Parts: sequence; C-alpha cells; structure tokens
Amino acid sequence: MPTLAFADPGTECCRVIEPSQLHVPGAAVLIALLVLLVVLLIRRRSSERAYVAEINDHSDRLKLALWASGERYWDYDIGSGQLRRLVDDAPQGNGRMLEDSMPVDALLHPDDLDLAREALGHYLDGESGRYQVQLRVTDGAGGWIWVRVRGRAVERDEAGDVRRIAGTALNVSATREAERERQIAATVLRSMGEAVAVLDADFRYVSVNPAFLRMTGYPEAEVLGRGAALLDSEQNDSAFYRRIRAQARREGHWSGELWQRRKDGEELLAALELRTVRDADDGSVLHVCVLNDITQQKRTEQELRYLANFDTLTGLPNRSLLSERLSRAIVRAHREDSRLAVLFLDLDRFKDVNDSLGHAAGDRILRAAAVRLQQTVGAQHTVARLGGDEFTVVLEGLDRPDDAEYMAREIINAFGAPLSLDDRREVSISPSIGISLYPDHAQVPTELLKQADTAMYQAKAAGRCTFMRYNDDMDLAVRQRATISGALRKVLDRGELRLVFQPRLSLSPPRITGVEALLRWSSPEHGDIPPAEFIPIAEESGLILEIGEWVLREACLVLQRWRQHGMDTLNVSVNVSVLQLLRGDFVGVVARVLDDVGIPPHLLELELTESVLMANAEQTAERLQAFRTLGVSLAIDDFGTGYSSLAYLKRLPITTIKIDKAFVDGLPHDAEDAAITPTIVAMAHSLGLRVVAEGVETEGQMRFLAERGCDEIQGFWVSPPLDALQCLAFMRNWRPGELLTAPHVPLAVLP
Repeated sequence: MPTLAFADPGTECCRVIEPSQLHVPGAAVLIALLVLLVVLLIRRRSSERAYVAEINDHSDRLKLALWASGERYWDYDIGSGQLRRLVDDAPQGNGRMLEDSMPVDALLHPDDLDLAREALGHYLDGESGRYQVQLRVTDGAGGWIWVRVRGRAVERDEAGDVRRIAGTALNVSATREAERERQIAATVLRSMGEAVAVLDADFRYVSVNPAFLRMTGYPEAEVLGRGAALLDSEQNDSAFYRRIRAQARREGHWSGELWQRRKDGEELLAALELRTVRDADDGSVLHVCVLNDITQQKRTEQELRYLANFDTLTGLPNRSLLSERLSRAIVRAHREDSRLAVLFLDLDRFKDVNDSLGHAAGDRILRAAAVRLQQTVGAQHTVARLGGDEFTVVLEGLDRPDDAEYMAREIINAFGAPLSLDDRREVSISPSIGISLYPDHAQVPTELLKQADTAMYQAKAAGRCTFMRYNDDMDLAVRQRATISGALRKVLDRGELRLVFQPRLSLSPPRITGVEALLRWSSPEHGDIPPAEFIPIAEESGLILEIGEWVLREACLVLQRWRQHGMDTLNVSVNVSVLQLLRGDFVGVVARVLDDVGIPPHLLELELTESVLMANAEQTAERLQAFRTLGVSLAIDDFGTGYSSLAYLKRLPITTIKIDKAFVDGLPHDAEDAAITPTIVAMAHSLGLRVVAEGVETEGQMRFLAERGCDEIQGFWVSPPLDALQCLAFMRNWRPGELLTAPHVPLAVLP
C-alpha cells in the first residue's frame, strides 16, 4: 500500500503515513480530512485574491482622488535621498498614475535646494509639526513649476529618528501668480493718492483704501457696511444721488463732479469715476468708486478765472472782460437798433495824490472811486478799471447822444464830494471824461475805446474836471500832443525854453514887491506852445524834474542880475510841480541853487497848487517845513479851487495865499465873488498869511480888493508877463502915482 502524505493547515508542513499505519475504517476518515483541507486551502487563496483586489481598488481610488484634486503623492527616503512619486500616465490627463523614483536633488530647482534642506531641518528638529515649503521643481519638459509640498514622518528607526517622510505636492504656479498680482494690487491701492471704495449691489461699502479714509475723515470701522449716502451733501438734492446710482446699475458707469461731506461736516467737491463689475463665477455685482478731492483745484480755477477777468484791487471787470462785454453790447445794440456810449475816465492829478499820500492810500482812493462810480451809473451798466487811475463805463440802451453827456455830468457831480478813506481822511479828486458813441463814432470795441480815450485827453486839456464828446478834429490834437511830447525832450539842449516875469504890486503902500517867473516854450518847428499844453506832458513824462530845476536856476540868475542893478528888495516866485516836491531831494536842489547863485533864501518863494498841498497835508507839512527852515517862502497858488481844510492849512508852513483868478473875474459886481474874496482875505489874515489876488485886470477889481485889505495884486492891470529886460525897465520906471493908470505896458511888448 502506498505511503500517504498531506499538508497540515496549522503547521503548513507535510506528514507521512505508512500504509501499515492505516486501518480500513480510518482510511475513510483520512480521505474526508484530506478533502476538507483542500477546500480550506482553495477558500483561503480566494480570500487572499479578494483582499489584494480590494487593496488595489483602494489604491486606484486614492490615485484618482489625488489626480482630481491636483495633489501628487510622494515618499522620500532620508537615508538614500531617493524620492518616489506618482505622476500622470500621459499628457492627456486620463487619471492614470505611474510611480517613478529619482534623487531629490535632480528634481528641485538649484536655487531652492537650500530652502528645501532648511525646511526639512526645522521639521526633523521638531521646530514645526509638519514638513511644509513652497519651491520649484522640474516639469519634465525643461521648465519649472512652483509646488506647495506638505508631509509627515511615516517610518522611524529604533532610536526614533525619522527614516521616511510621505506627503503630497500641489502645483501652485497659477495661484502664486494670482496671489502676487493680488498683493501688488493691494499695495498699489493702499499707496494711491485717489480715494477708492468698493460697494456692493446695494451701494454699501465693503472696502476702502487709506486715501479714502484720509479724504473723508472716517475710520474704516465707521464706513464698512454703511451706505453711500453717508457722504451725501446737502448741496446736491437726494434725487441727484439717486440718478447717479440708477445710471450705474443700468449702464455700468458714471463720471462727473459732485459735492461730498466729510465726517467733520466740511464740504468737498469730488471728481467721481464709478464703474460696475460682475463676478464671473456667481454673477454678484460690485461698484468701484474712485474719488479725487478737487475743491482746491476748483477754487484755484475760479481764482485764475477771476484774475483773468476782474481787477483785484477794485473788483471791477478788467480790460479783458470789458472787451468781451463791450462786444456783446455792440451786438445787442445792432440787433435792437439802439445806441451805446463808452465813457473813458481818468482821475485828475491822481499821480500827484498817489505820490504824496503813498501807494497804500492811493489804492484806497481807487477803491472808493470805483464804488462811487458804480453807484452813480447803476448796476445795470458795466464799470471797468483798465489800469492805474483809468476807468471805463459802458452805457447801453441810450435814446439820444445827450444821455451820455447827462451821465458824464452826473459822475462829475458825484465826485464833487470828497472821497472817504479807511482812516477817516477825506480826499478830493475829480475825473476828466471822454465820450464815444456807437454807431456814431465807431462800430468795434477797440475804436470806441480809443476815441473815448482821445476825448478824455481833450477834456484834460480843457482844464480837467469836465467831459468831452469825441469828434474827428480830436485825432489831430492827439497827433499834435504826440509831436509835442517828442519835441519836448530836446528843448533844453536846443535852448528853446525861456522865462517871462509878471510883477506883483503891493497895495499898501503901493510898490512893486516881486515877480512871478513863468515858463514859455518857443519851438522853431511848432511855434509858441502854451504852458497848458506842454507842462502836463512834461509832468507825465517826468521831464518836469529837469525842466523845473532849469526854471529855478534861471529865475534866481535873473533876480541876481537885477540885484546888481539896485533891485535889492525884490523877490521871485517859482511854480513847483508835485513831482519835484515828492521825488528826489528837492530841498537839496533849492539850497544848492541858492548857494551857487548867491541869492538870500528869503527872496525866493515857491508856489504849489492847493490840490497838491491838500492831497496829503500831513506829509506835505513835513516836507515844506524843510524849506521854511532853509528860509524860503511858500505860497498856495490858485487858492479856492480845491477843498482846503482849515485845520491842515493852519499846520502848513505857508506864508502866502494867492486867490485864484476865477474869484476875481466877477468883482466887484458878482455877488458870490464879492462875498467869497473878502472871506478868503479875512481867513488868511487871521492865520497870519499874506494875500495876493491873481488875474486883476480892471481898476474896479483893484479898488475892491484894496478896500477889503488884500495885500498884493497881480495881473494885466499891473503888467502882463514880460521878458527879463522889459520887466527890469518896467519896475525901474514904475511910480506909485501911476497906480490908477492902466495898463502900464504897450500891447506891442506883450509876449
């Protein structure tokens, strides 16, 4: 009988049974056991195959999950430095994963090796709970990608040291770039000078930058979650803001300017750019607002616009705005077939007043003159300042040319009262006015202004404080004035100036006390030019300083020659321009001339007009006192034509008052002149001043003045102005008994 061998399931080894050991009944049992063992073996192998299949299924599921999430499994052996990882099977990304193994140094970017080792060292030293780092690895195609690597220890040795680390890696190149862009955008947003705010679909703030907080004055906690109405200003009605937000919802944008209110209540003007954006994923709406505070910019623009169109001193329109308004007025007048007038005003002797009072006071005078001028013509008419003391008025809707003259007369009358300054001083000043008419004289603004200017100069030539209407003959006068101005610059070099002298007669006792030196100009090209024509030009050009010194020296030289002929008691009067008084060292000039010529100071008398002296009596008093200290006499010429203050007159170191010819002409029959002249004489005597009456031409005038106590007279009744030799002859031959004989000089000798 053969020997039997079978496997023992418990021991996994075979036992051998000899045939002699088998019994027949036991053989059946033995066969049954054998069959049972075979069945158990088959079942076990089936179970193992199922288990392996299940393990493989779980592995596939894990691989699919990692593939779907983008994560990649890796396993790093610290001892060998080998890295096993799972990678895609193919570029088409079908979800199949393959395993490869390579040295970690071959996988990492060379610049990131130190970073990887440093992070690994921190983990192995227990400084971090897991291994985590971002670094670059090869993409297998010659490029590099950024990955985020995370892992933990999965195997340790007997000493507890880590042998293997396993984990996942995720490609973060795209998110890293997005994060970088986000950080850059956030940095830019924080550093922007413009205020930026992000609002949700209901216009509630969800994000603001620091510039927004600075501009509005709100802290961030008080803004986020609040509605945009937080900044709404009362300068715009609520409907205005509703329209803006409705347009932003409807059209996706709005831009413009609007008023906003800061936390402290201050209003600011903002330039707003509003854009609506939608999220690509969920379709949510956000509104992005960019605001710029343009309050100061607008204020600056308004100031520049004001400076470009208005005079900063008076607030009146300037030349530019005047031209624009005059052009529009001409268009209206043409359309309505009506007239308009241009009035060109210049303040008489303002330069003298400005020099004597100072520029600050001059500015106050100009402001006061502007106010009075606007009040006189009314707000419906344009009043402009062209510069200096020149003003222009545009009168519209005139029925007759005489309406312009009526307004000019009203303006002159309005300036009849003194102007009040800020310091309670009063200054009297008058305008000279030129008038041009549309369409009578011109039809364009420049010509109307030019012709009104021409007429104004004619008004000044006519004696100031008056008005003239333009006519064609005035252009000839303007050209003549320009010619005179050019010729005047050469008069001293050519010796064209000369002096004539008009004697002054003392009434009690009758005797010739002195003479007044008067300037004359005889031009070979233009003939004899009256002083009223060339002296204002000389003052405007500044030539009066040089001419005035020549007059002073020439008058003193003539007086010295007369003294050599025995006329020791005569004095000479010389007219002084305000420019001579205010510019330079005129006191020094007078002292030098007297010393050079050898004339005693008391024989020289300086004459100044009343308007010049009264313009700034306080400063003038200080300057004039220097002449009195020098010993020179001082006289007020043309007294009564200005607005004298008795208080100031008392303080001025004046020795003589000369009554203007205008108050002598009507004597003795004119009631007003007969009342005014004695009053002036009495007032002057009460102040200890001598009185000289100018323009005496009749015996009746002489007798009236003598009876009222006038000290001296001067005029054609005594003698017309004579040259030096004729005057010397007249004074030598004059006798007290000839007082009632008139005139004393034949007409043939009149200059």
